[in-house]
Formats: sequence, structure tokens, C-alpha cells
Amino acid sequence: MRSELVALFADEFALCGLTSDESVAVLTAGGPRDEYADAFITAAGEHGAEAFRVDLPPPAFRRGERSVSNNPLERSPATVEALKQCDLLVDLAYLLWTKEQHEIQDSGTRILTCIASVDVLVRLFPSQEQKQRVLEAASFLKEARELRVTNDAGTDVTYELGQYSVLAQYGFTDEPGRWDNFPSALVAAAGNDGSVHGQVALQPGDILFPFDRYASDPVSFTIENGFVTDIKGGADALLIREHLRSFDDERAYAISHIGWGMNGDAKWTALATGSKWDARAVLGSVLFSTGPNLELGGTNDTRCHLDFPMRGCSLELDGRRIIDHGEML
Repeated sequence: MRSELVALFADEFALCGLTSDESVAVLTAGGPRDEYADAFITAAGEHGAEAFRVDLPPPAFRRGERSVSNNPLERSPATVEALKQCDLLVDLAYLLWTKEQHEIQDSGTRILTCIASVDVLVRLFPSQEQKQRVLEAASFLKEARELRVTNDAGTDVTYELGQYSVLAQYGFTDEPGRWDNFPSALVAAAGNDGSVHGQVALQPGDILFPFDRYASDPVSFTIENGFVTDIKGGADALLIREHLRSFDDERAYAISHIGWGMNGDAKWTALATGSKWDARAVLGSVLFSTGPNLELGGTNDTRCHLDFPMRGCSLELDGRRIIDHGEML
């Protein structure tokens, strides 16, 4: 398994354009994913690159804090400065939606997050062809000024676009300052401040993250001026309301990104068998999200982030239908 893992990561580094004159840091927090860390370091060496591991203590609960950050860099500015000096950072600690990640990216370091299981990495391994498809979809989003999502359950929500950047994930990081998730294939945008209005209706079988489960009953979100103002439904709605309330942060109710999956190999049923990485990338699925918008260039860094991959939606950009009832056009 170790040799196969090294070969897999060496192929990923090839897509990232890793060269012999570059340095690679592998970040872990408290020991998890030791096998991945060792394999990434060995794989970097096969490309002739210098590689080293940074293992920080896992974040701990502190009295008086309402939530626990999973960010090991939050109280380690010296480590942040050190990571700015490397060319590529492999993130096995999961820094997504943190200020520290963006600070490192701004220095020109490219970042690759990898915490999926080996079988998912193999099955959804990225390609240059996938990159081109994702970039083409991202170009549509960059040009659009209005995005509308509807479905038969009652979703009808509109986003004004243009204030923030577009997120294009294709599974590898090959440009200075770029972040990506290995594996991934999706595009997303954030609505202009205060511009998102309408209703989002989840149906049974849609997916609730970070709860890692399928919705069991309908949930309806009312959205006004870019914030969720009401959540109606049964047990799932109660779960979502209580989770949002627990953060005691009004920014948790802000609308984050909206986008769609781009990987034809991703399976909607994968969550039922243990993989939570497929759902956001399923071709033609729509991803509705609340909370932080740092990845799109915003300033909302709330620790509460919810993702809701949805099936059967239609999505239009400036009146042009891109997805029709879950089918890419």
C-alpha cells in the first residue's frame, strides 16, 4: 500500500507542476494521517524537491470559547511565517476557511488539501481534461451578473454576482498562491453583499454537511438581503437551527457560496458508504452554502459553515440555463 500511495501522490505532484528546485511542507496536527505525510514527503523526493513535515499539537478547547477551532495555526504565527517560505504546502490538518490559509496563499505558496480516503483519491483522481472543463464553467460564472436556482420543491433564489471572485476547484494546485482540494471538481461564486433573496427548499435525499447525512424531510430557508431569516421543517430544520444558534454569531446566517459539481465519476450514494467527498462534486448537483466567504475574497470568517448539495435543481446564469433539473446542458 505504501508504494502505491507514494506513486499516487507523485502523480498528483506532477499535475501540480512540482520541480526539483522547489520545497514542500506537509502540515499535520497531532499525528493523524502519518501514512499520508510520509508518502507525500517520499513522493516529493521522487520529483527532486526538498520536503519536510510540520506537526503541530491538535487544537484544544479553552474555557470561555463558544466553539472549538480545528485550525492548528491559529495560535502559531511563527509557523505561518515559516510556511510562507515553501513553494507548496500539503495541508493534512484542514485549514479551509481560515485567515492563516489566505495569509500563506498571499505569499505565493500554493496549497493542496488532502484528507479523503485512498479509494476516493484513486476513483476521483484529477486530470488536465478535468481542469479545462472546470475552467470553462468558471468562465461562465465570471461573466455572469445574476445566478438563479430553482427546483420543483419550491426553491427560487437569486444571487447578484460580480463583487467577489469565482472558485474553481479541479483537484490540484499548479499556480502561485492557488489552493485546491485533492480530489475535487466544482465551481462556485458568492453573491454580492446583501443581494441574495428568495427561498431554498431541500428535499429528502439532499445532503447536510457537516452532519454527513442525507436529509430525511423537507427543509425551507427564507433568505433576505443575503441572510437566512427563517428555517422551516421537521427534525432536520431543528438540527440546522440549533447548530447555527450554537455559534452565537450572526454571520453564521450569511449566505456563502453557490455553485455546481463537475465530476462525472462522483457518486451521490457515496456518503452512504462512507465517502463525504463525492457529494460536492457530483456532475449537475447544486451546492448551496452558508457562513464564511473567505475563499471567494470576502471578510466573513465565522467558524460556522454549512454545505447543502442538492439534486434535481435548475440553474441559470443571466437567464441562460446551465443545469436543467440536475442535468448539465
